[in-house]
Amino acid sequence: MLLLALVVMWGSSFMFNRVAVATLPPWTIVAGRIGLAAIVLTAIVYAMGKRLPALGRTWAPFVIIAVIGNAVPFYLITWGQQVVESALAGILMAIMPLATLVLAHFLIAGEHLTRQRATGFAIGFAGIVLLMGPAALAGVGGDAVRIVSQLAVLGGALCYALQSVLTRLIVRGDILVSAAGTLIVATVLVLPVTLWLDRPWTLSPDVASAASVVWLGIGPTALATVLYFMLIRSAGPTFMSLVNYLSPGVALVLGLLVMGETPRVTAYFGLALILAGIAWTQRRRPPAS
Repeated sequence: MLLLALVVMWGSSFMFNRVAVATLPPWTIVAGRIGLAAIVLTAIVYAMGKRLPALGRTWAPFVIIAVIGNAVPFYLITWGQQVVESALAGILMAIMPLATLVLAHFLIAGEHLTRQRATGFAIGFAGIVLLMGPAALAGVGGDAVRIVSQLAVLGGALCYALQSVLTRLIVRGDILVSAAGTLIVATVLVLPVTLWLDRPWTLSPDVASAASVVWLGIGPTALATVLYFMLIRSAGPTFMSLVNYLSPGVALVLGLLVMGETPRVTAYFGLALILAGIAWTQRRRPPAS
């Protein structure tokens, strides 16, 4: 049940992003999402009897993760979804675990990119190329804006991959406290940019967009973080990896049924290749006899 709840939250976030960008600019969505999540997670931390660390060097990792894992990817994905459909955005994000393998090879001792993992990455990358179409390789043509938007979503996925590696390397102590501190820092960083560029007090969002931002902050950002660590603790990281298979499917189904999107046939083949690549990297070899 924890897994399904997490999959629904993360998989549906692309649909709610798509709804939000209809009447709100990206920075306002990002600031609202991060700010609400910071409030919710900080309240949870203090309700559990924990405390945020005193200001000082302890907050340095929070700043790094806030930029790489929150502010930048949230903006890139939200900006890209002004053009990219929610179903396709969810599929593109599936490259994240494969990118993590490559980054871990260079940054984490003992996490070597084996032949099996490299093959899985190549299969998944072929899926990305298929999704974006031949025009992406040429970088020209009438779909230039769409290609750049898809690259922005991919950039967000790469940021998440780097975040997962850096979190393992530099974040110490209680994870929920670290998550709350990171979101507080991200709010402090994003809010001035939002006030300067978007002047949110002058905006007139519709109810659907405003409600989507509220849900993005409370659900896929704050509560999903709590569920994530509960799931890691109770079932382990291997079981947790199932999210990588299920979330893109949720995004695709919601895009089809709720948003009325009609992805090209290549989207289905691209998703199949990406998931096959993930599966290949996780394949266990039989023990030697």
